[in-house]
Amino acid sequence: MEQDTRTTTTIDDPPPYRDLLAGWMSLWNGDYALAQQVVAPDFRLHAALLGGGDGSAVHGPAGLVDWIAQTRAAFSELVFSVEVGPVVERDHLALRWVAVGTYHAGFPGATAPSGTAVRFTGTDILRLARDRIAEYWVNSDMHVLLATLGVRP
Repeated sequence: MEQDTRTTTTIDDPPPYRDLLAGWMSLWNGDYALAQQVVAPDFRLHAALLGGGDGSAVHGPAGLVDWIAQTRAAFSELVFSVEVGPVVERDHLALRWVAVGTYHAGFPGATAPSGTAVRFTGTDILRLARDRIAEYWVNSDMHVLLATLGVRP
């Protein structure tokens, strides 16, 4: 039987991942100042978007910032934090996050009143290139968020 020689490591605090992850979480928490340093110019998103599409229309740091801002617009006090990870293998970093905040208004199809508390989770897989995030796969528990907001199919 052939032995698996890949190394998978759970890390607590190794540079440069610590700074890259801190910058990534800052983006999701509404601080876009480091977008150019954290996100590669040729950045690509892979996601099943609510309005349809696979995320291929989101390109580069500016495209990601716009998408994050749209995501955050319906909420106030939305805070993302790392729940598990990061786990690093070669040029990929994976983490599980939790987002907690308050629904404000404007989410398509939402019937929940403004002020509704929200909590949802997800998993990010990030491909790193030249000390920046080049690709992003996201799998979020949108069904939990949609149920909380009273969105009906």
